[in-house]
Amino acid sequence: MSFSVVGALIASHRPENPIGWIFLAEGFFYGLLSAADEYAVYALLTNPGALPLGAEASWLGQWIWAPGLGLSLVFLPLLFPDGHPPSHRWRPVGWLGGLSIGLIVVSSMILLWPERGPALVTGDESPSHVVHVLLDFIALPMLFVAGLGAVISLFVRFRRARGDERQQIKWFAFAAALSLVWILVFGQSAKSGLSGVLVALSSLLVIPSIPIATGIAILRYRLYDIDLIINRTLVYGSLTATLIILYFGAIVVLQRMFVLLTSQQSTLAVVASTLLIAALFTPLRRRIQGFIDRRFYRRKYDARKTLEAFSTKLKNETDLESLNNDLVGVVRETMQPAHVSLWLRPDARRKGEEADY
Repeated sequence: MSFSVVGALIASHRPENPIGWIFLAEGFFYGLLSAADEYAVYALLTNPGALPLGAEASWLGQWIWAPGLGLSLVFLPLLFPDGHPPSHRWRPVGWLGGLSIGLIVVSSMILLWPERGPALVTGDESPSHVVHVLLDFIALPMLFVAGLGAVISLFVRFRRARGDERQQIKWFAFAAALSLVWILVFGQSAKSGLSGVLVALSSLLVIPSIPIATGIAILRYRLYDIDLIINRTLVYGSLTATLIILYFGAIVVLQRMFVLLTSQQSTLAVVASTLLIAALFTPLRRRIQGFIDRRFYRRKYDARKTLEAFSTKLKNETDLESLNNDLVGVVRETMQPAHVSLWLRPDARRKGEEADY
């Protein structure tokens, strides 16, 4: 739904940009995949014979995933954000991706047609040896090589980009990095109990992030807020992970101490750990914020420090000429303009006189 809705918005406002149409196609293919799989399960396993074309639906679900995966893995990063590759030299990446998608679709359509039926739904019978070789050793490696090339092209585009395009790529890269972290953290989690609930709820927030971020980038709605979002995500993500580790670590240590001293566990360990986390929250957040600013936002960090130093000097400096020179130096250092001119009020200097540096 997220891909389809954002794709419709982009296609209606920027019909010349293929990104919107790519999103619409992804929503269509994955929607068709889900419908075919559920239809086949009901028609072949849940209530056999109740619905027609159950075997054909099981066959459809075996290859309809390939176009959606290829579009998201290859063509989305290759064409983002303007709908064209960074240069003509990157066109072979698109051709390789298209060839791998075609190979997966055509070979699966032909070779799996005789095997259509309940076996494709349950997975009791593995596909033929030819299908296994074509997919696992030829088509899928080709697809992932093309995807790697597309990701590299996005990095190349980012290095060359300036202005709005650079901010657009930041939006896309932020969402992609968030999705990657989610896959690494929750991808192998158990699908039952509390873990299953966390995976499901977090997926509702993470999976739509790529289409939403892409839509914001292309439609340019509040484009430059991305730096603040990235900064806050890094700070509070690191802070949350650190506090969780400290919290459970403190509980384990304190419980062991209570067991050694009293031979039984105590709820005081939880209370003490909670108070510790509450006490550490603000100083730890400041330290992490400072580290993130120094490491990833060095120019803004240096500019803020320069302004703080100038504010301190401004309170104590009485020489107007020295302050003029300091002010021009601060502006030049923090904003790096091509030219700086300082105009003073008539009561400070002769009317119309300009100090030009």
